[in-house]
Order: sequence, then structure tokens, then C-alpha cells
Amino acid sequence: MQKILIANRGEIASRIIKTCHEMGIETIAVYSDADRDMPFVKAATKAVHIGEAPVNKSYLQGDMILEAALREKVDGIHPGYGLLSENAEFASNVTNAGVIFIGPNPKTIEIMGDKIVSRMMMEKAGVPVVPGSSGIKTEEEAVSIADSIGYPVMLKASSGGGGIGMVLCENDQALMRSFASTKARAMSYFGSDEVFIEKYIPNARHIEVQVFGDSYGNVVHLFERDCSIQRRHQKVIEESPSPFLSEEARKRLYETAIKAARAVNYSNAGTIEFIVDENQNFYFLEMNTRLQVEHPVTEQITGIDLVQWQILVARGEKLPLLQPEIQSMGHAIEFRLYAEDPVRFLPSPGKISKLNWGDTNGIRIDSGYEEEGTVTPFYDPMIAKCIFHEHSRKKSLLKAKNFFGNLQIEGIKTNVPLFQNILDDEDFQKGSYTTGFLNKGFVK
Repeated sequence: MQKILIANRGEIASRIIKTCHEMGIETIAVYSDADRDMPFVKAATKAVHIGEAPVNKSYLQGDMILEAALREKVDGIHPGYGLLSENAEFASNVTNAGVIFIGPNPKTIEIMGDKIVSRMMMEKAGVPVVPGSSGIKTEEEAVSIADSIGYPVMLKASSGGGGIGMVLCENDQALMRSFASTKARAMSYFGSDEVFIEKYIPNARHIEVQVFGDSYGNVVHLFERDCSIQRRHQKVIEESPSPFLSEEARKRLYETAIKAARAVNYSNAGTIEFIVDENQNFYFLEMNTRLQVEHPVTEQITGIDLVQWQILVARGEKLPLLQPEIQSMGHAIEFRLYAEDPVRFLPSPGKISKLNWGDTNGIRIDSGYEEEGTVTPFYDPMIAKCIFHEHSRKKSLLKAKNFFGNLQIEGIKTNVPLFQNILDDEDFQKGSYTTGFLNKGFVK
């Protein structure tokens, strides 16, 4: 491939452009009215305007993006994460137009994008799944299934993601109250109102395994990421290795993730997500058929450039390394820096009047913004990902604590106070936390 279009924006577009240029590949960025002056637009070899600020009038316009790709005569399209990255129809249209889609094949995206279908496929492959149901049509059916499984349960959108379309229900009344609104929300966000039920696992960890496959049948794992620090079911901090898993459970987790990827003949980068209970029993949640927001954690501990691997595999090459050649080194932890109220977790868009990262020696910062930049209300308010990698978890946390203590960012609210309080928390320092960790409130 000599020229790639990046169908995304912000920090992930900048991240992909960096690797492409290191590989001698030209890049085409696409941008909306709101992103005209963003760093990723300046960093690309060429940038193409695609529409107005709202995502449904720009970055979700698959046909318009594909037209730009054909006009610019690119060889491939990298979708990044979010937006069109797991849209099987877009991937299929790209492939049918003779352009390489840098990701798995469209059929795999379609299968794994449907949580009900993927649950059934994993069960068939012998991968443990959370006790639950297939698609549910009525409130009465939902109540009957929940009663048989036992409360609490999670009501979920079949096509959901990023915590959207998930509701915790403690009893029949709560489930009946939430049923119609969850279906409506699922239709609004994902174009399908199909919902299903899963047993809620209390005091759980959310742990995922990075996998990678090629078209020659090779599949490897790149170790785990513990993503249990979440607000509104959305990840905020990720680390590897998990401070919770025993070596025996870790080994079983890797073997299961490989089994899941092989069950769908997986090619390119993917992530198998698990919910892990207090006794280290784990259950398949979903597979993300794309690069993850938290992929730098894996890159730091393995020294592997995952975007480079994506491009190599997409152009038909074998995986550069096989399992015995891949090692995990030290401890990495990523903090997602957001323009948001640290108490209520609501977005706080606005102009960044001052941005001084301080001493960044040995710290990886993947950012889509610079001083005088504006966080608009149209997109995800993430400003940057800050990744700390050291020989031990204790040293990584100390590096993070010093960094956030010196970071200067003004003009908008951020979640830095939240990070500082988490880093001071004894339970977090011990690695003792669950997906409900932030519910106790860290910023008053």
C-alpha cells in the first residue's frame, strides 16, 4: 500500500498517520467543518473536507468517505475505532470498490457485532458465556427469563457498544420500566431494537485479551488489559498486566481468547472481552473487531506497533511474530483524559486556553489537541490518552501521580482531579477494585 485514507478524526487519526509515515505510506485525512484546524488534518499528506460538524453529516457518511477514497486513488482505508470501524456494510462497500479495508472481513464484523449471534457462536465453540437469553420480544418474556436466571440482570441492546444500551435491573418492576425505553434507545443509536438479558455478575472485573490473526491461520494473543475502572460502563483507566489474575487464570484466559478468535477465523486486530467474577471464573462478553482505544497499553508492554501489524496483515502478509516470540515486559497503565466534569462525568467542551504537559520524558501521550484548540460538543470529549510504562506497577503509578500533579490545562473542566484521587486511594494502589469502583465517589 502506498496511500491510505483514515476514516476517523482526533488522536486516533494522528496515531495512524504517524505509523503510515514511518512506513513511507502517504495519508489522506478527512475532516468536518469543526475539525478544519485540528492537528491530524495538518499531519496528513493531504486532507479532504467531507461535511458539516455533526457526525451523521460527516464522519458517519460512509458513501461520501468512500467517494473521497476513490477520488484520491488510495489503496486502503483505516477506520480507527468508533464511527465506521465496526460497520459491516461500510467494510463491504470498501472491499467491493476494490479498496483494502484495514480490519477483519465484513462477515466477521457482522457476526461479532450482533451480541446474540456472537454469544451463540462462542457457546458452540466451547467458550464460557454469561448466563442469558437470545432476543426478547415482550416485557412478559423478559420478566419470565429474568425470573429463571435470577436478579439482578443486565438488559442489553444486541447491537450496543461503549456502554450504550445497557441497563441494570434489580427486579421485575425495574425491568418492565426499562424495557420499552431500552428498545427505543437501541433503535435510535444502532438501527435495531433487539434486546437480550444477561445475568449481572457482582464485584466483577472487566478484563480483555488483545488477539491478532492473519489470513494464513495464525492467531496470537498479546496479553490482557484490565479495564475495570469505568464510569457509565465506559472505560477510564486500563492497565496490563491485571493486578487481579492468578497465573493459572491468566493462562486459561489466553487459551480461551485464542479459541474464540479461531472460531471465527479471525484476521487482523481484535479484542475478546470477558467479565471475571470474584473467584476468577470468566465469561465471554463480546469481541471488538477493531483497534481499541487502549491499544497503547499493549504496545508498551510488547514493543509491537499494532497499526503497523494491521497494515501488514491487510496487505496479505503473515504475522511478523508468532506466540513464542512475543513477550510482556513491565507494567503499563493508560488514563483517558477527558474534557468533562470530574464529579458528574458530563462533557465540558470549550477552548483549551492553556496546555502544558510538563515533563513527558518516558511518558506516551496520544493527543488530538494542542493549546488554543477547541473541544467541540459534536464528538467524544477525550483530549488525550496518557500512558505510563515502568518495570513495576508501583513505579508506573508513581510516574502517573507526578505527571498529573504538574499537568497544566486551563479553559475547560477535566477529569484530572478524579485521577489524582484514584491514585491516592489505597485500594487502587493494592489493585483491589471492580467495575463498581467509581460508584463510591472520588471527587466531591
